[in-house]
Amino acid sequence: MRDRGSVVILENKKVLLIQRIRDNSIYYVFPGGGIENGETPKDGAKREAFEELGVIVNVNECILEVEYDGTQYFFLSEIISGTLGTGQGEEYTNINRDRGMYLPVWMDIERLSSIDVRPQECALKVQSLHINTSK
Repeated sequence: MRDRGSVVILENKKVLLIQRIRDNSIYYVFPGGGIENGETPKDGAKREAFEELGVIVNVNECILEVEYDGTQYFFLSEIISGTLGTGQGEEYTNINRDRGMYLPVWMDIERLSSIDVRPQECALKVQSLHINTSK
């Protein structure tokens, strides 16, 4: 059990996800990972965004907490600098890790209900935020 911090980055009716290709399946997750000792959930989300995406983010409010093997925190965030796709976390640099592929992708928010996004609760929350802000 390990708590996790993740970022939810929205731009131009799209959300930034990590496409995972593993064990002959394709699914999507929100950028993030385990919170290290001494880190707050926000600090962990910010560090993970840099490691996985290569960008520095401003981490704003927590929009969702999901209980699954610990608490997963999802923070609405925005990119403030860096180059997307230049992440240097172990998921990109450790070829012996055998955890499949990680690929940052922009996904239309409307498509979230038709693809395998994990956790689904966060995908639904993002869609509801989008509907409420586009009215």
